Amino acid sequence: MGILSGNPKDEPMHYGEVYSAWSYLLAGKGMASAYQTMLSHSGDQDLKKLLEEAIRLSKQEEEQIEALLKENGVGLPPAPPDRPDACVNDIPAGARFMDPEVAAKLSGDIAAGMVGCSTIMGQCIREDIAGMFGQFHTQKAALGVKVLRMNKEKGWLIPPPLHLHKSDSC
Repeated sequence: MGILSGNPKDEPMHYGEVYSAWSYLLAGKGMASAYQTMLSHSGDQDLKKLLEEAIRLSKQEEEQIEALLKENGVGLPPAPPDRPDACVNDIPAGARFMDPEVAAKLSGDIAAGMVGCSTIMGQCIREDIAGMFGQFHTQKAALGVKVLRMNKEKGWLIPPPLHLHKSDSC
């Protein structure tokens, strides 16, 4: 195997790994910035805690991916500036994201992030990179369960039509 037979960190990244890690990092930076804005729009304390957790996880992922890309001589994507804090009451009701909308966006982003992590894991030939995205996937799944539970408890979850199986007996 030659170049691929030693320590994975000594192996070069292939173009797919570079592009996927770089793209994932860019998207994560954008989402963290959006969640900072959503914090100002949210009035629900449970939702704020989950947004703060999502931001923390995103920043942890960012550090790990940036270190990987730097070690491999890859330039980093731009980062949007941190968002200032604002009082939810200062945002007009018609211009404000409502808590159920923020929670739905967070849920969708988590689901998309898990798909992204799985895709990257599947294309990796470096075990360390696949493992890193496996870790991200697991953390997103745990956060997703918390968001799902909150959405159910607060009545924010809008399920699709439920399939109720009718028994054949009358």
